[in-house]
Amino acid sequence: MNPPDCITAWPYPRWIAHRGAGKLAPENTLAAFRTGATHGYRMFECDVKLSSDGVPFLLHDSTLERTTNGQGMAGAHSWQALSQLDAGSWHSRAFAGEPLPTLEAVTRFCQHNGYLLNIEIKPTPGTERPTGEVVAATAARLWQGQAVPPLLTSFQPEALQGALAAAPELPRGLLLDTLWTGWLETARALGCVAVVCNQTLWDASSVMQAKSAGLRCLSYTVNDEWAAERLIALGVDGIITDRVDLFAPAA
Repeated sequence: MNPPDCITAWPYPRWIAHRGAGKLAPENTLAAFRTGATHGYRMFECDVKLSSDGVPFLLHDSTLERTTNGQGMAGAHSWQALSQLDAGSWHSRAFAGEPLPTLEAVTRFCQHNGYLLNIEIKPTPGTERPTGEVVAATAARLWQGQAVPPLLTSFQPEALQGALAAAPELPRGLLLDTLWTGWLETARALGCVAVVCNQTLWDASSVMQAKSAGLRCLSYTVNDEWAAERLIALGVDGIITDRVDLFAPAA
């Protein structure tokens, strides 16, 4: 499987703001995107899953309790119910009432301002392939005609299979928290353009393996200067960070 034709030269900046603005604002909200943007970031990572009625929206956890005033499995609720939740008060009073955003709302924000997006497909357990299909199809529709497409990533190969089936033209990346047996072959079989690793997994050998296979190397979640320096020296292509206040992204 060849990588999408749209990625002939790597179009993304090195520095990517994790969940919008790391920890300076409530993660995966438009407030976080706006905060990250004030620190000079022009590419953002976010987590996207589906409501019970199939609306792609931003949330990291499978459950609602940590980052909203809701309860239970997020994917068991309709978008109408999810849209009423407070996704900001858990962080601080300054963000009280901040809602969960849809992928469409975040896309509008990015396109209006010329920002780029890394969409992590974060399925509710048991919905890996359909989530990949819907998120990819939605992203393809929303970004049609844009110069640089979003980068779709996931820890779940089944979600990436769904994305490949629904929107093969969009670039994909395999997320890894361990270098499990067959990771490189899986990334290639899925037509990925990148591998996105826990920062500790990158060394001279793993970088060489990925790059020899024609894959770009991205790293999460990098919050210390020494770690960033090590990764840059290894030649990684992207660094996802919470510390938008520490690292000044390249223009």
